[in-house]
Amino acid sequence: MRKDKRRMTINWLEKARESWSNTGNERPPFAIAPKKGQRSVWDFPRPPIIEKISKQIIVNYQGGKIADSHNSLAVLETASPPTYYIPKCNIEMNTLVRILGKTSMCEWKGNAIYLTLKTLIDQPIAWSYPNPFSEFSALKDHIAFYPQHLECYIDGKQVEAQASKFYAGWITPDIVGPFKGEMGTEHW
Repeated sequence: MRKDKRRMTINWLEKARESWSNTGNERPPFAIAPKKGQRSVWDFPRPPIIEKISKQIIVNYQGGKIADSHNSLAVLETASPPTYYIPKCNIEMNTLVRILGKTSMCEWKGNAIYLTLKTLIDQPIAWSYPNPFSEFSALKDHIAFYPQHLECYIDGKQVEAQASKFYAGWITPDIVGPFKGEMGTEHW
């Protein structure tokens, strides 16, 4: 039984990874052309890559600081603004609690768990990959936050949230789209 479940998971992963038509190799005609100092999310690769970030990343909730780091990771994937993963050692972990029973599977990164603030009930504000696939092992002991529910900053500038309940990219003036998550973009 366990062997069959593992085979089904492997088949799902292979099919999911092969299903993407946009892989960052060619910018589609509807993509916004980046200006000097900008990057297009349509130039980001799929499978995604991890980029080290030394800029200050701050996450607040109602004025209280949850995270502050100069040592974060950004996951760059075709069609999505960067998602920032902050090391647990730079997070006020005593403010967070895991949402039991809420998980998801990413075909690139693995199984995710979700977290909320102790002051909220079942409202996911962050997620983590406790045991990521080997290609994304750098994400272990890091947490990503939804800018939709928090005040998130990069080098003192507040980010705009990706238009999505599921995706959590951080939009800054140096990133152009259009971005996955808007109506009609599910197939991107």
